Amino acid sequence: MPIPQTGGVVLCGGHSSRMGQPKLMLPFGEETLLQRVCGILADVVEPVVVVAALDQELPTLPESIQIARDEYDSFGPLAGIATGLAKLKDQCEAAFVTSCDVPLLKPEFVRAIATRLEDRDAAVPNDGRFDHVLAAAYRTRLEATARELLDAGQRRPLRLIEAANSCRIPVEELRAADPNLDSLRNCNTPEDYQTVLKLAGFAD
Repeated sequence: MPIPQTGGVVLCGGHSSRMGQPKLMLPFGEETLLQRVCGILADVVEPVVVVAALDQELPTLPESIQIARDEYDSFGPLAGIATGLAKLKDQCEAAFVTSCDVPLLKPEFVRAIATRLEDRDAAVPNDGRFDHVLAAAYRTRLEATARELLDAGQRRPLRLIEAANSCRIPVEELRAADPNLDSLRNCNTPEDYQTVLKLAGFAD
């Protein structure tokens, strides 16, 4: 069952510079990476919003997937988060935010993060060194804070975590939902992509 009052945001408007080609269109079995991530999210949250660049081509997506176009040009993921939260704020109270390049994302992982929000504004996995801000849950009301940060020249999602009443979740506590933490395994480079293909059984 979908998590009550929780939607999903998938960011895909980046330049994919390290990959050398648009990550959202990379094949993953019979799907693209974007189609795969949207399908996973749609099983556990609703609605799901894809945030894309203004002129970005997207693969065919189910009619239930909502599309929002970046309001800021090349402002990075914080701008995408603001756009996604704005799209959802009249539809749900919170959103799980992810990138389009995590095809091994587990529904149980999404649920584990979202249910840790409780009375907080954000819940983010932390590995001791790094906050995984694109594998986190945010209250949709944080749209206003995100826009204030952008207006002040702040573009890093970490600033939103720091400005909000946030819960940092040690990743070890998430292994019950995702033993190998594959939900945090993204595809920034061709090598990363080959790794997730092998883990999924799509490559030798």
